[in-house]
Amino acid sequence: MTKFLLAVHVIAAILAIGPVTVAASMFPPAARRAMASPDDPRAAETVRLLHRICRVYATVGVVVPVFGFATASSMGVLGDAWLIGSIALTALAALVLVALVLPRQSALLEMGGSGVAGDGSRQATVRLAMFTGIFNVLWAVVTVLMIVRPGSTTGA
Repeated sequence: MTKFLLAVHVIAAILAIGPVTVAASMFPPAARRAMASPDDPRAAETVRLLHRICRVYATVGVVVPVFGFATASSMGVLGDAWLIGSIALTALAALVLVALVLPRQSALLEMGGSGVAGDGSRQATVRLAMFTGIFNVLWAVVTVLMIVRPGSTTGA
């Protein structure tokens, strides 16, 4: 059962978190392109699509920690420091996504009505890119912790 839970946890992480990190990273430059070409409906649609991907996959991503807890419980490692650190970083990544990335994406979309435009939008995309980078680094650290598992008898 542990192997099944671990497999589902890893597959869910790849299929749910991967698209969010990629789409969120693509959003700021796509928004800048849409601002530079306000009459280009494809540029505006790209930004809307990237935001939708982030929202949907962020919701789907909830299954990752659910199966992570089930796997950790099955493995008997719920009290291990590497796991507690991973849980804290995962919660922080989720907070960054929900409180800083998604609302800023929405705000950029609202600045231009159906597209992306408005004064201060460039600065907003720079801040969004920074928060997206923080989100991505947090997930990278969690991934490393999940692989290396410091102090574990099966760690590298």
